[in-house]
Amino acid sequence: MDDLLLISKLQKAIKDRQQTCVDVICTGGVDSMEKYNYMLGQIRTYQTILQDISSLLETKEQKDNDGTVINFGGSTED
Repeated sequence: MDDLLLISKLQKAIKDRQQTCVDVICTGGVDSMEKYNYMLGQIRTYQTILQDISSLLETKEQKDNDGTVINFGGSTED
């Protein structure tokens, strides 16, 4: 399976789980503050994971397009 296809499917699965949590909270499916805070934590975690994946993909794209990024001094990150 192509790496980008796998990552795309993973992102979709994470987004679906995140949306399920949002739906449960918005429809009143949480009956205690403890469960509310737990689900809110899950939503934040899913969002952080999605942002991390996105950041890793942007770094890969910059390396793949060698020669299109201009470095005006400073350090380079690998």
